[in-house]
Amino acid sequence: MADYTNYTNKEMQAVTIAKQIQNDQVVIVGTGLPLIGASVAKRVFAPKCNIIVESGLMDCSPIEVPRSVGDIRFMAHCGVQWPNIRFIGFEANEWLHDTSRLIAFIGGAQIDPYGNVNSTSIGDYNHPKTRFTGSGGANGIATYSNTIIMMQHEKRRFMQKIDYVTSAGWIDGPGGREKKGLPGNRGPVMVVTDRGILKFDEKTKRMYLAGYYPTSSPKDVEENTGFEIDVSKAVELEAPDPSVIKLIREEIDPGQAFIKVPVPGEAAK
Repeated sequence: MADYTNYTNKEMQAVTIAKQIQNDQVVIVGTGLPLIGASVAKRVFAPKCNIIVESGLMDCSPIEVPRSVGDIRFMAHCGVQWPNIRFIGFEANEWLHDTSRLIAFIGGAQIDPYGNVNSTSIGDYNHPKTRFTGSGGANGIATYSNTIIMMQHEKRRFMQKIDYVTSAGWIDGPGGREKKGLPGNRGPVMVVTDRGILKFDEKTKRMYLAGYYPTSSPKDVEENTGFEIDVSKAVELEAPDPSVIKLIREEIDPGQAFIKVPVPGEAAK
């Protein structure tokens, strides 16, 4: 018999993402863990949220997690199938008229204490060690909407100074966005990793540990962060309900496209 109490850190991360989404929010997602989290939110925590994707599909409610934003599994259960340009126009309207209703998920290879994200290159920009796909829509999203950043928590990713700023966070602290001509009334809200939740201090705009998973600890987070981080306010987060883990494994991601299920006797990771 399947054991749904033996969850993985990625499953915990997906459920944690789901819990950040509220009813009536418009949620911009891509594929991967954010989509699994948004699907869980739609099914369990926030059934009135509205999932949208850059291919132009609006108010999506996929039964099984799609592999891309153009997957027909998105199209089968969405409210409107618009061309991409209409999606951009819809986002712009939300950006202009409501700072709290729109929430977006982005990721990257590196992040600094103020939530600036690099998804462009590692090393010198002109002679990089590794070149990534770049911004896509992430820069525009990070500029004009509140974001939740999804990262794997490793010291090589959480850096004091990142190699390239693809998507702006709070720049260098209070007033940083305004100095760059960016809206100061929106920006990164939190970072959800495979070890916990990190938020940004209201006064300093610097990242701090807000919550850690039962499989992690404040010390674990400190050891895997490449800059000094405040862990004094951190609390242990609740483990995911087995029924939600069952939903992910049997209905949302049964093919294990984005989350590998541990085999019996194997430790959760």
